[in-house]
Amino acid sequence: MSEKLRKALTEAMNDEYKARATYRQVISRYGDIRPFVNILEAEERHIQALLPLFHKYDIPVPEDDWDSKVDVPSSVSEACQSGVQAEIDNTEMYDRLLHLTQAYPDVYHVFLQLKRASQENHLPAFQRCADRGQEGAGSRGRGRRHR
Repeated sequence: MSEKLRKALTEAMNDEYKARATYRQVISRYGDIRPFVNILEAEERHIQALLPLFHKYDIPVPEDDWDSKVDVPSSVSEACQSGVQAEIDNTEMYDRLLHLTQAYPDVYHVFLQLKRASQENHLPAFQRCADRGQEGAGSRGRGRRHR
């Protein structure tokens, strides 16, 4: 196992933890609003996709202490705008990490899938949320999914 791989997996996991903690706190403060409820579920799947890689390469899974580190935006509109920036940052992070993990096809594949989900699904959902502003961003309901 290389130090590059350990750092790449740890950075990816911490980014997914941070996103999950942020979206949980937004939901806690503002209710079950879209797209946060949908993307929270996706962030959990991202974490589950990364875990087997830590085990395969015998890398310690980082502790998830992000609930105490994130701040809740002051409005739903601000939360949507923060979501846009977080997904842009996430895509840029995976672009960088993909270059570091080319020697590990399984890690590369997972990172590529997580990048695509962020870029093609999460970012557009947060952009729609930000475009609607606070008024429309508060759509409630777990059963309804963004498309």
